Amino acid sequence: MREFWKSAGYHLVEPTKNGWLRVTPDLLRAYFTRPEIHPVEESCAVEHELFEKLMEDPFTEINEADLNRIADSDTADNYRVVLGFRDHLKKHGTVEAAYAAIFQEGSVAVPPVFLDQLVHLILRNILRKVHDPVRLRAAELFFREQVVTVENGTVMIADSEIVSMLSETGGLGGLGALLMESGTPMREVALDVLTEENAAIYWDRSDRFDTALDFRFTQPGPDAFARVVEAWVRHFFNTDVRVQPVQKIRDEHWSWHVGLDAEATTILNSLYSGEELSEADNLRLLSLFRLDFENRSNVQADLRGKPVWLAIAMSKDGKLRVKPQNLLVNLPLASKS
Repeated sequence: MREFWKSAGYHLVEPTKNGWLRVTPDLLRAYFTRPEIHPVEESCAVEHELFEKLMEDPFTEINEADLNRIADSDTADNYRVVLGFRDHLKKHGTVEAAYAAIFQEGSVAVPPVFLDQLVHLILRNILRKVHDPVRLRAAELFFREQVVTVENGTVMIADSEIVSMLSETGGLGGLGALLMESGTPMREVALDVLTEENAAIYWDRSDRFDTALDFRFTQPGPDAFARVVEAWVRHFFNTDVRVQPVQKIRDEHWSWHVGLDAEATTILNSLYSGEELSEADNLRLLSLFRLDFENRSNVQADLRGKPVWLAIAMSKDGKLRVKPQNLLVNLPLASKS
């Protein structure tokens, strides 16, 4: 198997018998070494002592009195956030259980960057045996914001952070930034579009997130994304589903839908209510999908045999921010009680 997404931290965790990921001391140490937490030379002695204590035993109890002794109040607040997240992971034991509980319990405040990191790690586990780079690139939509460009019949998706960086530096790193500051015209930079023909380039670049994906209905992008949705649902619910891209929802008995981002939720709600979409909303709707459960008994009784319609859509400023948690809390699954 080719290695990919080393930055996910898959080497820091251990699989459980059911294939989920056990929270380990090494995983927690990775959070304690983040720049917001790791002491610097100017840090007070209490901060250094606390950091060393946590590195030795990441599960050690830290009370409020310990945090109040830190000289810098912002650093103390950062510790409160990270330790709260640590306690949540510890309570649930596995990365998947901790991630799902954030949305099911609704009482845990977790920074968005931590949520993205959890999804990145979970997908690295789910897709560990996948040989298709296009599918891995499509999976990036689950944990990294994308920029969408619709032009001349193409629907191009690229990583928002990378596009921003290239627009600032022209793809020339520090030299590019220097040239831009001096007013020197920059050459246009285009990301490589990942296709079935050049897919092998992904393996050495997977942690750079610097390839683009054509998301037209006729291209492999939507189908690859559908396979990731199937794998995500199977991993969390031990339930097989079939997901297929569609061009239009044709369903006189439309009963259930799930928007995979905030924009798509609003658009699907409008369509379900029989409203006509504006031209702008039609353009923002990037892809529709039909989800069917392989086993009817896994679905709520009144919805058995009926499809679930899914969608992704870009915001007015051309951004796509998929919320994979919507698949955990909004599918019409039968109660196991």
